[in-house]
Amino acid sequence: MSKQTPFPAGSLAGSIASVTAKALASGAMLPIATGCEFIDDGGVRFLVRVLTNRQRKSAQRAAEERSAAVGKPVNPFLPYEPSLFVADVSDSHVAILNKFNVVDHHLLIVTREFEQQQALLTLRDFEAWWRCMGEYESLGFYNGGPEAGASQPHKHLQLVPLPLAPQGPPVPIAPLLAGARGTVGSGTIPGFDFSHSFAILGAATSERAATQEAFERYVSMLEQVGLHPRAGKGSDLQGGPYNLIVTKEWLLLVPRSREFFDSISINGLGFAGALLVWSEEQLRALRAAGPLTALRATALPLR
Repeated sequence: MSKQTPFPAGSLAGSIASVTAKALASGAMLPIATGCEFIDDGGVRFLVRVLTNRQRKSAQRAAEERSAAVGKPVNPFLPYEPSLFVADVSDSHVAILNKFNVVDHHLLIVTREFEQQQALLTLRDFEAWWRCMGEYESLGFYNGGPEAGASQPHKHLQLVPLPLAPQGPPVPIAPLLAGARGTVGSGTIPGFDFSHSFAILGAATSERAATQEAFERYVSMLEQVGLHPRAGKGSDLQGGPYNLIVTKEWLLLVPRSREFFDSISINGLGFAGALLVWSEEQLRALRAAGPLTALRATALPLR
């Protein structure tokens, strides 16, 4: 792997804005237009994005059809589209824009060489993540496997700007976090009556120390929820599907049982309090059941 020069400190947000403008102008990015609704449930005002224009998604379907035509999946990250490139993050990771973005300035932090999305996260992954998160207020999430909402098998971390919603706290589930059990280390969140692990991070004195702490917490959280690494061959693979949500202050890990509640796909952002529905029919179903019911149905029961 050749030596790469990481982006200069303080430059990432500007690069994202500049590349986004050019990619939109050239048609390289195909944003998915949505409107915003809110559903109050269990002390959380959930943000629900509702698709207003499904035409953009047809381009993604066309790519999937091309994959089927050649008889194998097309990896959009090898090679990635040059027009979506934002920055070199490290020798092991590169930052690119999400081509089919719902959230503005949605960044993908992708391994340069192929690694499985179901591989355990490494210290190098956390180093790349924390380097990007240190540039602006943001929330990271990882969809560990198809059941957790992963749409690509090539390992990619994700980063979206905060706040997630146009009103309320920067992260919708914030009202529940004040009562989280456990201080520095692994604990749980009152109101989340399904298997999960929550960790408050300490006040690290450097980016290196913060990254190391976050990685160590991640490893202990996997143990807490019973997602032990596989033994023997494939020991670098996760013990089951999960979502990981990260900020500079805390981590949340949720094992998953399946991707869908009814016909609604739920990924890591759902457990931060932000959901996406494709139709008014799905929105009505989500209102009737309640977002917490949807999360509970796609997670695992408490151990």
